[in-house]
Amino acid sequence: MSADDARFHDGAGRPLALWATDVEDLKVVSALCQDAILSASDMRWLRSERKLALLINRFRWEHGTRTPERVQSLLTVSDVTSVRGQGVAPGDAETVLSLLQVAWEGDDEVAGRLQLIFAGDGVAEARCDCLDVTLRDVTRSYAAPSGRAPEHPE
Repeated sequence: MSADDARFHDGAGRPLALWATDVEDLKVVSALCQDAILSASDMRWLRSERKLALLINRFRWEHGTRTPERVQSLLTVSDVTSVRGQGVAPGDAETVLSLLQVAWEGDDEVAGRLQLIFAGDGVAEARCDCLDVTLRDVTRSYAAPSGRAPEHPE
């Protein structure tokens, strides 16, 4: 890491805006989305726009040991040709999902499947012409209602 590289604290207080177009970029987006929560009704496939959009309440991992915070963010997948799910009830406002990972499986040099992996074995899969994912904070951060960071015991 050189002195010119960006660090998490450089963005303190500012909304996050990231664009992933390759697997390495997506790993960063996935890490920042880990433990995001959302209602199943906050996940929409906009077929005519070829987009899958999720309004998530993301834990602000980039703030380390500070007071635990969440922020509403829009996770958008572009160039989507189809969407399917397993163990996920789209449109159900009563179903709360916890996003664990965003992963890419490429079919060839460009096209592939983006997987949204949720706690409890739920998966939403978007078949895409290419990897094109954005993550953008859309509200100010707020204190995490639980008052603590999510934990993942072994």
